Amino acid sequence: MRLLGFAFFATVGLLTVSCGPGKFSSESQTKESGVFRYSIINSPTTMDPHKVQDGDTIDLLQQIYEGLVGWSTESTPTGLLAEKWDVSADGKTYTFTLRSNAKFHNGRQVTAEDVKWSFERCASPKIASPVADAYFNDIVGFTDKFSGKAQDISGIKVIDPATVAITIKAPSRMFLGKLTYIAGAVVPKECFSMDAAVTDLKNMVGSGPFKMKSYQPDQLVVLDGFQEYHGGAPKLKSIERMILKDNVTRLNKYKNGEIDLVPLERQDIDGLKDDPKYKDQFHFFSRPSIYYVAMNQLMYAPFKNQKVRQAFAMAIDREKIVNELLGGVNTLANSVVPPGVPGGDRRDAKSFRYNVGAAQKALAEAGYPGGKGLPVLTLTFRDEKPDLRIVAEAVADQIKKNLGVEVKLQGMEWGAYLEKFNAKKQTFYHMRWAADYLDPQNFLSQMLATWGPENKLGYNNPAFDQLCMQADATQDMDEALALYAQAEDIMLSDAPWIPIYYQRDAELISPRVKGLRESLFGHLPHTTTTIE
Repeated sequence: MRLLGFAFFATVGLLTVSCGPGKFSSESQTKESGVFRYSIINSPTTMDPHKVQDGDTIDLLQQIYEGLVGWSTESTPTGLLAEKWDVSADGKTYTFTLRSNAKFHNGRQVTAEDVKWSFERCASPKIASPVADAYFNDIVGFTDKFSGKAQDISGIKVIDPATVAITIKAPSRMFLGKLTYIAGAVVPKECFSMDAAVTDLKNMVGSGPFKMKSYQPDQLVVLDGFQEYHGGAPKLKSIERMILKDNVTRLNKYKNGEIDLVPLERQDIDGLKDDPKYKDQFHFFSRPSIYYVAMNQLMYAPFKNQKVRQAFAMAIDREKIVNELLGGVNTLANSVVPPGVPGGDRRDAKSFRYNVGAAQKALAEAGYPGGKGLPVLTLTFRDEKPDLRIVAEAVADQIKKNLGVEVKLQGMEWGAYLEKFNAKKQTFYHMRWAADYLDPQNFLSQMLATWGPENKLGYNNPAFDQLCMQADATQDMDEALALYAQAEDIMLSDAPWIPIYYQRDAELISPRVKGLRESLFGHLPHTTTTIE
């Protein structure tokens, strides 16, 4: 499992990197210029790029590892290790030419063999990546390797040391977007195993602008700039990520000048928005992400009843939660697909509105008048973010008040939460899904189709599946959007989960920080960031 390696890390304390040349100090460079310090709210869930699935850890690892392509500041795919690529006339073969100056942190040049080996490691059944097949099953032979039916991936061919060809099963408007996901990171086989996840920092060798220096579990991750980076040496000397689970501690460290950037919770904003010292340091970023409350039909039999789910959807006052309890920082979600994604935030989407009378009627029609006969529910949420607790408490209170159903609350550590989620054992839960690429397929088919890798709650509607299948296959975006809209309305009527809000990040960023690169997906790797 992805968390297993951290039991090892914790037993040895501070670790240093030694795979490849170079010596690394274990001392933090406190108050030294050229050091960018900002918090991460939990310990990394993994140090292995082929297994990572959560945004906070991805933000850390994208500094170290990179693949053929990544995101530009225009939120479109751009070359990283790939200098250029050509697409065959039938739209199925992508031929990538690697940058001649791309090197791993151990000094070795990146080759096409490394690309093929890395994808095959990502697909290895022994690595057991929770995300690999979801993002790369378009590649011919990838699923066969992933399921143990083949020894290699037949659709990846090494043409010469600088050229690799990847063939997909059918033309896909999403393929390059999927390829940006960090599970496509290229790594050196001398530092990684085909049989096990990375569990030693010395093996964390990538080709990104920063290299791993040290890690103190639950305290600090330090990265050093990679001077031979193909895009030019980063302007920062190092990055220090303090692991700060408590939002009050995070904010106090920012105020004390100990960190240069901090994400804010709703209550943080209320206390700072009128402070003349900080008002010019506020930055808001709309993200193509949605927070929702989900009902797992695999774990709670009453959730198999559409009327029960609809009752829950109508019993939750989402507008009050978003605009009053969370202070209107985020945007009320009317649909599944968020703004920023084509077809997102549909004003005419057929989502349920708050209606207590209709909710009570639906629950009675389902055979549970006044909530009688419904077993007690537990609503789980990520424990490190106070805003998530606010939503969970409001949902539990409204369900109890409006439907008579008892809902207990359970905050969970993020790694444990993800393990339970991946096992499809979260019953009633508050969760986020953030776009990996800007296409409705990433939300509807991937999350909710019967075959969707993120469908962890047993939702199954053949009409929804058929529309998604048609939309996924077409290369005409207008046609796809019309089909996705129909599918989305079916899902909203079925209410397997309830949209709450679209994400809008609030951050305090020190005036010392310059040159941050942005995309819709978040801060890009810090190749141009400086600290003045």
